[in-house]
Amino acid sequence: MIDEFAKRNLHGRLRRDREALLWKLDGLSEYDVRRPLTVTGTNLLGLVKHVANVEARYFGEVFDRPSPERLPRWQDHDGGDHWAAEDETRDQVIGLYRRTWEHSDATIDGLPLDAPGRVPWWPEPYAGTNLFAVLVHVLGETNRHAGHADILREGVDGRTGMRPEHEIRIDEDARTAYCAKIEQAARSAARSRT
Repeated sequence: MIDEFAKRNLHGRLRRDREALLWKLDGLSEYDVRRPLTVTGTNLLGLVKHVANVEARYFGEVFDRPSPERLPRWQDHDGGDHWAAEDETRDQVIGLYRRTWEHSDATIDGLPLDAPGRVPWWPEPYAGTNLFAVLVHVLGETNRHAGHADILREGVDGRTGMRPEHEIRIDEDARTAYCAKIEQAARSAARSRT
């Protein structure tokens, strides 16, 4: 009974976070979803592509249920899953992610939480694992990258929130005053501690 509750709850949160990540692309230009927004090149469409690959590997290879999607071997990882090439469309990346959901969901739905799996890229003795641990791991990865996307999107156009229905429209004057208050507190703290 608790296993089914845990699985339903974790799976529901994964579905929620998947949608939150995709929402961060809504309404942005091709340039804005692709351009590097950090010094390491992190970008919104690349985050989606990366999380799609993470899910495909963890809910595929780990449980001997290979993804139907063509993926590079994990041993050959070169960072190419962190950005979209010029010939990859937004729709292709989103389509990959949605198809990966279907495959991942079939694995999650079809196996018990204690189903054994093996993560060959994890060091021993951790490579042997189970669906529960992988579900928690992938949920953490998805949540982490959705948080990255949230911050990146805020930097592009100021939009924030997990879902469109929870977004509060920006009051530029209030936001400017709020940031000025935080800046002043930071400067005061720095002066008093030097």
